[in-house]
Amino acid sequence: MLLRLIRKRREMFTGYLFVLPWIIGFLLFMAYPIYFSLNMSFNRVLITSEGINTTFVAWDNFKYAFLSDPQYVEELVVFIQQVVFIIPIVVIFSMLVALLINQPIRFKGLFRGIFFLPVVITSGEVVKELFSQGATSIPIVERYGIVQFLEANFSSTWSEPIITVIQQLIIILWYSGVQILIFLAGLQKVNSQIYEAASIDGASPWEIFWKITLPSIKPFILVNIVYTTVDLFTNALNGVIGLIKEHMFKLNTGFGYATALAWIYFAIIFVILLLVVLIFSRNEDYNPRKAGR
Repeated sequence: MLLRLIRKRREMFTGYLFVLPWIIGFLLFMAYPIYFSLNMSFNRVLITSEGINTTFVAWDNFKYAFLSDPQYVEELVVFIQQVVFIIPIVVIFSMLVALLINQPIRFKGLFRGIFFLPVVITSGEVVKELFSQGATSIPIVERYGIVQFLEANFSSTWSEPIITVIQQLIIILWYSGVQILIFLAGLQKVNSQIYEAASIDGASPWEIFWKITLPSIKPFILVNIVYTTVDLFTNALNGVIGLIKEHMFKLNTGFGYATALAWIYFAIIFVILLLVVLIFSRNEDYNPRKAGR
């Protein structure tokens, strides 16, 4: 009993040692900026030649964002609707590509590099230039009237996000490189003996996928959903972030109001991620023994 307690404390101490560099870095470089940013959101901030002048306005900035600034609310709602469509597309596409690359084929490393290359080269300015040249659009969408069909059969509330996702489908898939590598790592950790046993028992590839592969990579699905959500909400092409930047340099709103918008945005991201984690954590972890029964 005593040895078990000592070993447990030793493991806890080792864990804290690994986390300690992050804690020190957070306290030194992030704690005060976060506090300062939160404090600014409750103030009207004016930057003058004499320095930063603040006037405490309590919750006025947050009230103004929801009650008097329809542009921010509209931009936020449209972007969230787009994310609802984009996340499943990215995750499913990444999973399919990872399943294909994980097959016993030659030049696996080359294919991994090809799919990951856009993540490296597509910076914010590169993507903007590609957008301006029309390189990210799909000609078939305009040629066969898909946009007109969606506008005629759906309300503008849902047709506009769907059309935006379709028009940006190429660039959305460009950002799937990291997710593909995460799925590949998960697939390569599945014990091949489980697949062999299932094949001997007469399981079809479709049954193997649904009863072995998919439950095995469920934790990696959660990781990819969280990563994709954060990546989309912090992307350089995000209209909400662009709107926050615009308010930073306006005289009638300024840094205080822009900071309040950023904190509202952060709260929404946090709630979405919390819901995702709660939904996935409700399911039991995969157990190969149970699956084999």
